[in-house]
Amino acid sequence: MDSLISAAARALAAGDALTALQRVALRDDPPALALRGTAMAQLGEHPRARALLRRAARGFGAHESVARARCVVAEAEVALAQRDLGGQGLAPLMAAARTLHAHGDLANAQQARLVAARRLVLLGRLAEAAEVLAAPPGEGAAPAHAATPLHALHALHAPLAAVEALTRAELALRALHIDAAHAALEQARQAAMRAGVPALQAEATQAAALLAQPAARLLAPQGERTLRLAEVAALRASAHTLVVDACRHAVQAGDAALALARRPVLFALVRALAQAWPGDAGREALIAAVFRTRHPDETHRARLRVEIGRLRRHIAGLAGVEATARGFVLRPHCGRTVALLVPPVDGEPGALLALLADGAAWSTSALALALGESQRNVQRALADLEATGRVRATGQARARRWVAAPLLGFTTILLLPTVQPNP
Repeated sequence: MDSLISAAARALAAGDALTALQRVALRDDPPALALRGTAMAQLGEHPRARALLRRAARGFGAHESVARARCVVAEAEVALAQRDLGGQGLAPLMAAARTLHAHGDLANAQQARLVAARRLVLLGRLAEAAEVLAAPPGEGAAPAHAATPLHALHALHAPLAAVEALTRAELALRALHIDAAHAALEQARQAAMRAGVPALQAEATQAAALLAQPAARLLAPQGERTLRLAEVAALRASAHTLVVDACRHAVQAGDAALALARRPVLFALVRALAQAWPGDAGREALIAAVFRTRHPDETHRARLRVEIGRLRRHIAGLAGVEATARGFVLRPHCGRTVALLVPPVDGEPGALLALLADGAAWSTSALALALGESQRNVQRALADLEATGRVRATGQARARRWVAAPLLGFTTILLLPTVQPNP
């Protein structure tokens, strides 16, 4: 490695992208292209950075597998910053991680693993993200959400240690493992302080603030109140309460849980029954809430009876549904009370706003991939949100990106999408 390349690499490591560019701006050899691409990424010029990194990867020879693998990892990180979640998937990135690990470049192998895990988190594939994060190439798997020992984090570069701890914290928060989240956030704070990177320190501080912000609203016979994440976790773990969770579209009592995210009609029914509890919900009100019509006829009433029968079968282990003169009433087993958790953001596009609330610019295709929706449905939802001023678009055609103002005052952790198992 010549002196200019070495000087540019040192400048990049110190976060001085402009000095690095001055060293290699007029060179087109692969190492210089890779450094220019990394510098452009630090300056926020992501499309140009990806083009330079691809040229660099093509320029390295077959005997320079480590350099090519580093380019793959760098381009994947830029794609993550662009919220480009499509492409070839994780296979090239994980292959690059194995190559780097085999050649002793543990820091960049760790970086590849973190990029892969963060991409999976954005897609809601939390179990896969935990596996990638817990099992580096060449090492055995560790339990999901297990906290990394401090001595192991000290062995990493401090910025990587901070990013790893933040990723573990997000996984723990999504799963409502509050103690694990506290431990990971403290590790992230310590690592960010060692790294001396203001952006990482701010990210660790913002992540810790999520624990103190309202995460959901509780609707109960006694009235409505807001809950923090720790209170949500305690409520969902209670064996004395049947929780109808409109954030995760699930019904839970203690350790017994039933996911209804893939059965929207059944969840709409149980939500309406929970909202009316301890009283009953009228048939007309149920039809209006579930079938979205204000003028029911006999076909709607027949369909309601069918769906109520399906709901009885699905929640038989947790509660019963009894007919009354006016409609139907929810009867939880074991004398439990009923609590209805609803999102802090009113309206259906909560998950969409939760993704956009991170401040990044998302493409429509990336949003559709993360939400598991068709791109056309996402476009319609974005158009509605744009009409009300809640999101805005930048760019045109394929370069069009969507951004929203950060949602201050509450956390959207419970609104973020999670891949649901098939029923």
